[in-house]
Amino acid sequence: MKLTKDILRKLIQAVAMTVPEEIGCDECFDKLSEFAEVKLAGKSPEKAMPIVADHLRKCGECREEYEALLAALKDLKPRLN
Repeated sequence: MKLTKDILRKLIQAVAMTVPEEIGCDECFDKLSEFAEVKLAGKSPEKAMPIVADHLRKCGECREEYEALLAALKDLKPRLN
């Protein structure tokens, strides 16, 4: 892989966004349903689960999974009531 200016910029941005406590995709995926339930309860999942929120800001794949789960739960909720 050739290191272009764009790739280097993205790598530098990723390094700058790191925090002392981080989780990987597997751990984030395990916590997505809880994160979504907090959101659906009208509370702030970002405050309740900041490490998961941080991962979702950085990881497009996990963010897509979360958004799909949240949409499905929102669609299911009226049917359960």
